[in-house]
Order: sequence, then structure tokens, then C-alpha cells
Amino acid sequence: QLQASGGGLAQAGGSLRLSCATSGLRFSLYGMGWFRQAPGKAREFVAAATWRGSKTYYLGSIKARFTISRDNAKSTAYLQMNSLKPEDTAVYYCAASPYYDYSRLSSSNEYEHWGQGTQVTVSS
Repeated sequence: QLQASGGGLAQAGGSLRLSCATSGLRFSLYGMGWFRQAPGKAREFVAAATWRGSKTYYLGSIKARFTISRDNAKSTAYLQMNSLKPEDTAVYYCAASPYYDYSRLSSSNEYEHWGQGTQVTVSS
């Protein structure tokens, strides 16, 4: 089970930190990813980290602003979002994948477990 939290309302230029707490799976064996879905748009890849967090991948447009991390001791993944923009407004989902390469970690089809989503709203 994955439980995403930390969303809310932020002003443009502000920051939020999302958390994804997991239970019932061997967290250290899964790559963790964050996806988002804005109203009327398809779900898109945001960021992912491999099993030990040794490799991280990002959507190109957010790479300099967002940071994915994970704490395997706490079975929790994080997404630190800085310099938020109104276009970052979306429901953010965390997910767990058994894979470790970019091509699969960036694809929502390659994830086995999903959290319920947390709303992020950025006002201008």
C-alpha cells in the first residue's frame, strides 16, 4: 500500500514536499516514481529513483526544481518541489516499480503499485 501526502496550496515560487509512505512491500527492492495528472490531461512522468536512490530520473522541464529522494529505512519516498509554477498544478501520484532503467521507470505501465494521489495547487 502506498500513501501519498504533503500536497496543498502554494504560491508561485513556493515549495512543497510530498511524501509517499509504503507498507506491505519490500520497499528497497522497488524503484519509486512520481507522476502527475492535471485536469483534462494525461498522466505524466515527473521523477523516479532506483532501488537505492543511486540513480534519479526527471521530466526535463522540472529537473532543476524538483528532487526525488527515498529513505529505505522508513520505506518512504519524497518529492521536494521548489520554485513552483501554476503549471505544476495537478494530482501527484507515487508508484512502485520492480524496474531500474529510465525507459521503464518513466512509463506508468511499468508500475505495480500506486498511491491514491495528493492534490497540488499553485496559485499565480
